[in-house]
Amino acid sequence: MPALPAAVLFDMDGTLVDTEHLWLQTTAELAAGLGHTLTEEDLPEVLGRAVDHTAAHLYRMTRTSFTVDALAELLNDAFSSKVAAEVVPRPGALALLAELSDAGVPTALVSASPRRVVDLVLGSLGDHWFTVTLAAEDTERTKPDPAPYLAAADRLGLDPAACVAVEDTPTGVASARAAGCSVLAVPSTVPIARSDRITLLDSLEQADLALLSALTVPTRPSPRTATPPDGVQR
Repeated sequence: MPALPAAVLFDMDGTLVDTEHLWLQTTAELAAGLGHTLTEEDLPEVLGRAVDHTAAHLYRMTRTSFTVDALAELLNDAFSSKVAAEVVPRPGALALLAELSDAGVPTALVSASPRRVVDLVLGSLGDHWFTVTLAAEDTERTKPDPAPYLAAADRLGLDPAACVAVEDTPTGVASARAAGCSVLAVPSTVPIARSDRITLLDSLEQADLALLSALTVPTRPSPRTATPPDGVQR
């Protein structure tokens, strides 16, 4: 039996909860109101991206009189309303979290969504599943930069290479790989290319502790003191 992963670091939207379509719908509705029809060419600037990034993209595409900050606020408000009304776990997500919890494997939530959205989801999903949670505001740079996954591993006192990241978008995969994590990818909206240290599945229902253990690269934990399993950092 391979060694257990030092930790499993989960993306949120589209990975653990079925909110990616809500974000896409929110962006499409705002874009339409500004006279722009969202197409597949826009998706790399929307899916897996922070609100500010998508707002800046809409600003460039529409030449609107709204500022980027104003567009970000509109996106935040509309998306938060949709999430508050509809949080649906992805198939297999809760079962996998429960299996990791039973095995004593630490987990982190690593999201590019703002804290207000993360907390809305945690209120429904349950924050007890996670040792640490990171939102867009918790790092200076967000996905596809490696900063969020590096920060999650650091808070856990672990080498990122000893952790497995679970993602659903090319943007998130790029972030996790750049941080040095092994990646389990379950595409939700757009395809993800096969590559080194990326394992592709159709659903989290196909994932279990044995698979995540097989993806683990044995490394020694960093000398930092890890967060106690029952202590949730935010």
